[in-house]
Amino acid sequence: MPLWLVIMMVRQSVSKPKIRLNPMNESIPPITSNAPQPKTAGLAIWSLVLGILSLTCFSILSAIPGVICGHMALSKIKQSSGALAGQGLAIAGLVTGYMGILWAVVFLPMMLAIAIPNFVHARNTAQMNMCINNLRMIDSAKQQWALENNKKGTDTPTKADIAQYLKNGQFPVCPAGGTYTIGVVSNAPTCSISKHKLPAP
Repeated sequence: MPLWLVIMMVRQSVSKPKIRLNPMNESIPPITSNAPQPKTAGLAIWSLVLGILSLTCFSILSAIPGVICGHMALSKIKQSSGALAGQGLAIAGLVTGYMGILWAVVFLPMMLAIAIPNFVHARNTAQMNMCINNLRMIDSAKQQWALENNKKGTDTPTKADIAQYLKNGQFPVCPAGGTYTIGVVSNAPTCSISKHKLPAP
């Protein structure tokens, strides 16, 4: 082999970097993901808050804005291509908002229509019973006045005459605004409201 060929081979072997492969000891760096997380839509949160408020307060004033915010939130979430989240919150806001509208428009008036007449009837009954008790006190005071003053059945006392026989010395007042008529001793006192009267003996 010529000398010049040997020299060339030695130079090449020295200039080439030695690569050592040790696959057992090499570690692969972990793959890191820096992708931004989707942001929750503010309208979705507002929709749920207003929907819950409409159920707790039975207010249509918060139910309607809650439904509007829910629809706007769903529309923006679909158009954001994954940049916005909160679809579940928006749907929950829509459900609670529509339930609030249903309560305010249908069930609440129905409940009021049932409750108000019952309340009025109960109030009228209580006023009638109080008035009848007042008539009993007036009649008892009238009889005591007639007995102590030797009055006849045809005599008619005044309010001042029987006031001392009444509780606290005051002539009672009808709770429903009626007017009392004392009448003669032999007759029971009456109230200007027809239903407010003493039962027949």
